[in-house]
Amino acid sequence: MDEQSRPFIESGAFESGAWDRFLSLFEYVRVNVDQAADYERLAEASRPNALRVFYLSTSPELFTTICDNLSSHGLLDEHSRVVLEKPLGHDLASAQAINDSVGKHFSEHQIYRIDHYLGKETVQNLMVLRFGNAIFGPLWQAPYIRSVQITVAESVGVGTRAGFYDHTGAMRDMVQNHLLQLLCIVAMEPPVSLDADAVRDEKLKVLRSLRPMTAEDISRDTVRGQYTAGAVGGEPVKGYLEEANVPADSRAETFVALRAHINNWRWANVPFYLRTGKRMAKKLSEIVIEFADLPFSIMPNSPCGPRNCGNRLVIQLQPNESIQLQMLAKEPGSGMRTLPVNLNLDLEQAFTSRRAEAYERLLIDVVRGRLTHFMRRDELEAAWTWVDPIIEAWKRNGDKPRGYTAGTFGPGASTAMMARDNMVWSEES
Repeated sequence: MDEQSRPFIESGAFESGAWDRFLSLFEYVRVNVDQAADYERLAEASRPNALRVFYLSTSPELFTTICDNLSSHGLLDEHSRVVLEKPLGHDLASAQAINDSVGKHFSEHQIYRIDHYLGKETVQNLMVLRFGNAIFGPLWQAPYIRSVQITVAESVGVGTRAGFYDHTGAMRDMVQNHLLQLLCIVAMEPPVSLDADAVRDEKLKVLRSLRPMTAEDISRDTVRGQYTAGAVGGEPVKGYLEEANVPADSRAETFVALRAHINNWRWANVPFYLRTGKRMAKKLSEIVIEFADLPFSIMPNSPCGPRNCGNRLVIQLQPNESIQLQMLAKEPGSGMRTLPVNLNLDLEQAFTSRRAEAYERLLIDVVRGRLTHFMRRDELEAAWTWVDPIIEAWKRNGDKPRGYTAGTFGPGASTAMMARDNMVWSEES
């Protein structure tokens, strides 16, 4: 463990000897999840009266077997906790089955459904931005917001995960969890406190308010894509169908773009554009809040329009963590020409102390019993309730995903979907 871990430890991150003392706390026990004797050895290695956290980064099909054995060998008590890594189901029915089987041994307050995006500093900062600053409160709603974009773009391909990915696709792998959780934080009402259930109650309301998509909506407002050979960062890359262990006739989507609506007073008629994909032009995760144009502008030569609106809030999650507010300002010189300028908060420069990675932060939350940044059962199932009909409609239609060249931002149909609303994706503005 020491040899495997040291490359990831920054120089000077620990006091002299602290790492060695930390390593001395570990016992390594190899467990075959089907072998009772292995659980007995695990019980023997476990310290009495210790807080036990079980991190199940395994196939969900093994969750029941593992939890049953942990219970039957006396490894669980009322203080034990279990961390569940996605995918948490393939659809609503399988997610419910997982929740039921784990719930036989753990109460809901002992279950931590982890989504590393909720551990990102900028995502957690969005709560402060919204609910700790009076400036945005009155404007954070229709009709002052024109649209919301949420993009999670990856430059990598499926790599060694082809077997898993081909049975999952981008909708299940990314939209159902990461993107919908980001949407919830943008759209939720102010919670009564920062207690876990107060926050998660408001996120649940958002998920339950998502407008169900009709067959016509799905045909018009969703785009599935699959990357073809191209170049990323100047390097040639294979298409998805050329990747190892991918069936030649695969119809798994590596890209999804869609338009969603939230049926409540705050967000009536405000479109939420969600987009994610692999082998895209660059690694980029961001939330873009585009504010509505002025009803009438007295400024000559105003650049506001679909490609260059005056006011925009960009919350970037990766590769850099920053918050930018785009405003109009007068260009120096004679006349009254206005141009967009950015007020930029670079969180990495503003706070120079070491920042914990998302998983570090979330694991500390598990140990301390803080559930705020973990999905509750009803959240998970509400997300599947909205996503399932879309996936089922795609399957019934039998359409192949649209091809897009690796190193681009997805199929042209994604751009066309935006153009119908007189919108463009953020990188085109």
